Amino acid sequence: MSNIDSVAVIGLGYIGLPTAAILAEHGTRVFGVDVNQKTVDAINAGTVPFVEPDLGEFVERNVKSGQLTASTETPQADAYIVAVPTPFNDDKSADLSYIEAAGRAIAPQLQGDELVILESTSPPGATERLAEVIYEEREDLREGGHLMFAHCPERVLPGKVMTELVSNDRIVGGSTREAAERARDLYARFCKAELLLTDTRTAEMSKLVENSFRDVNIAFANELSMICQELDIDVWELIELANHHPRVNILQPGPGVGGHCIAVDPWFIVAAAPDTATIIRNAREINDAKPEWVVRQVKAEAYDVAKETGRAPVVAALGLAFKPNIDDLRESPALNIALRLAEEFQDSRVLAVEPHVEELPARLSASPNIEFRTAEEAIAEADIIVLLVDHQAFAGMKHLAEGKRVIDTRGQWR
Repeated sequence: MSNIDSVAVIGLGYIGLPTAAILAEHGTRVFGVDVNQKTVDAINAGTVPFVEPDLGEFVERNVKSGQLTASTETPQADAYIVAVPTPFNDDKSADLSYIEAAGRAIAPQLQGDELVILESTSPPGATERLAEVIYEEREDLREGGHLMFAHCPERVLPGKVMTELVSNDRIVGGSTREAAERARDLYARFCKAELLLTDTRTAEMSKLVENSFRDVNIAFANELSMICQELDIDVWELIELANHHPRVNILQPGPGVGGHCIAVDPWFIVAAAPDTATIIRNAREINDAKPEWVVRQVKAEAYDVAKETGRAPVVAALGLAFKPNIDDLRESPALNIALRLAEEFQDSRVLAVEPHVEELPARLSASPNIEFRTAEEAIAEADIIVLLVDHQAFAGMKHLAEGKRVIDTRGQWR
């Protein structure tokens, strides 16, 4: 069994690129692979094509030293880390096509004793499917090779990825004990926390369970916020008081749940056990319905504005990212709410604000009544202000909204 001197990271997105950079930082020769030529060009120029604090320094330093390079072609390496997207299909089951495509690209490069790690969040059995795709392409390795497979799910927080890659415990699931140990040794090059060994299916399920636990708790808070609206109770104060109980820790409500993890992963469990996963399904449905509830609140305020002024209101949507202080718009309820507001108020102007991006995403720019504004401009022009993301940039702006109708979905301006 050879030592791991080189690693190819397949998929250079929000997880793959930080993983590639931190491995390179700790002395491993890393080949990054991505289908997007612009991403590859940006990395080879020592830059990062998205916002993640501290990542740029790691990339620039390791590209300059030659430890990290990027390409659209999959090379030979001692180990492969697959960090490609895993969206869901129309029926909410996992779309494994990106994983399968990565496996087919890896297969021709294999010599027979490599380690192949799946990092992509995926349903139980996905690592086994990746192995099968590779063996379908390379029948000679099914009996004659010594390939090892592992699943090592990430559990980092966007905005703190470079810190949490090092400090968070890591679950390492192997197709065999030897595979788990070999993967553990690779991650131990940069991870200073505990590395917990298990099998691949348990590792896959662990990530889904972690995010489903959070989704269920957020659903409780979101449902509570809707109940409190009916009962004229300040949900933020209520949660603050309830959380003084020593065994109660209610999370904060919001306009929905976004991102590629919490908004997606629970559906993989539901798809795997549709007749049993009732609480998980209900939580997903509550959180998926919350954006439409926010739109109804805006419509109620818009009706009053129209009665008072005789014209359609101007609506400001503050924040488009799925969480604070990042530029990640994946599965963002805020972005979807902005789109729905444009649909509902076609005679109105919807002023979209996102301080972490330079231009409107294509889905919004296609709407003729959505305009991109700074927060100050939007607040000044709007009749109704909908605070959708509690970016730090918005924290000191409450006074600018005095006299306006405000729907604060995050409780930032309480």
